[in-house]
Amino acid sequence: MEDATFFEFSPYHLTLAVVGCIVILSRWFPRLISSREPAAAPLMILLGAGAVLMIPGLPAPPDPRTAPLLWEVMAEITVIVALFAAGMRVDSLGPPGKWAPTLRLLLIAMPLTIAAVAFLSVVLGGLTAGAAVLLAAVLAPTDPVLAADVQIAPPQEGQEHPVRFALTTEAALNDGLAFPFVYLGLILIAQGLAPAEWGLQWLLEDVIYRISIGAAMGWAGGWLLGQILFNLPRETRLADTGSGVIAIAGVFLCYGSTELVEGYGFIAVAAMGLSLRRIESEHHYHRHLHDFSESIEHALTALLLIALGGLLPALAAGLTWNHVAIAVLLIVVLRPLAGWISLTASALARSDRAVVAVYGVRGIGSIYYLAYATGYAELDNLSDLWIITALTIFLSTILHGFTVGWSMEKIGR
Repeated sequence: MEDATFFEFSPYHLTLAVVGCIVILSRWFPRLISSREPAAAPLMILLGAGAVLMIPGLPAPPDPRTAPLLWEVMAEITVIVALFAAGMRVDSLGPPGKWAPTLRLLLIAMPLTIAAVAFLSVVLGGLTAGAAVLLAAVLAPTDPVLAADVQIAPPQEGQEHPVRFALTTEAALNDGLAFPFVYLGLILIAQGLAPAEWGLQWLLEDVIYRISIGAAMGWAGGWLLGQILFNLPRETRLADTGSGVIAIAGVFLCYGSTELVEGYGFIAVAAMGLSLRRIESEHHYHRHLHDFSESIEHALTALLLIALGGLLPALAAGLTWNHVAIAVLLIVVLRPLAGWISLTASALARSDRAVVAVYGVRGIGSIYYLAYATGYAELDNLSDLWIITALTIFLSTILHGFTVGWSMEKIGR
């Protein structure tokens, strides 16, 4: 019998220890130098990259260019929970005018951003038309996960400042609304620039049908889950138990069933959060469910950000100035300009309009869309797409993470 080897460094256990250390440091260290909410997201990415480079024996995360499934599933679950929680935050749907900035951001700013990024990707990045549209769609949605610091307060706390309301509802809805453009990019890659052949089908199926079904399934799912939680049976209702698991199960059921009928599940779970919040709106269970969902969201987000940081050294080998230019221009110029244009003549004050235009945080949704597309089709310029996406998320977390506290204090005053 061979002697057991003591202090053998298992890569798996080493990974667990490093991940735990990074999460704690990212949450704790900023509080030593600032009283504002810590910018944990960029630190998780940086420490993830540093750990892979400096710790011997630490395995790098799977490369999404060759193994996208794990990234797709992790990002998908994270976004599902985050979108539902974002819908739950909205205490009141009225008056209708409060939704005007959101609609402007969704119907004007997002298409403008997609068009500008696609054009820039062809001119600066040398991408094909299909790859450029796909990249633009991947980077189009703002992120409900990383944008928590600019969102409205949890249920029953009020504090629905117009800036926070616009950014929260935009992030809740544009993840699903970006999907038609992802499909458009994939169609262009497969069939080329021939809209006469596929344009009508794309409009009817990927835009009208899938969006409508997603919204309808989500609203109906929220109402049905609300009945089960609060009214069936009334005497021993599930909401009084305080269990969040049954509601999260309902979210997964709504998402899965919507996808089975070819609707957009991301739209469904956001609509489900909005719908469920209307039932017994003052019951303490809504706050409990939101906090339960947020805890899951934060845990999954931490894992993804650390993994993204661990991926950066491998992606950096192919980094060029073109990649940097596209990412920087999107964050610093294209999104702020598109947001400002979309909000022209809106009821928001100029300073508020500027904050909404600037804080279009990119993040986990982009990881999901690109991982999905990677597994869906053979993509040209695949490395370029991943490099630009990862760099954009990294730069967005730095710019927005380290300035959001000051901006939110400004609108609070």
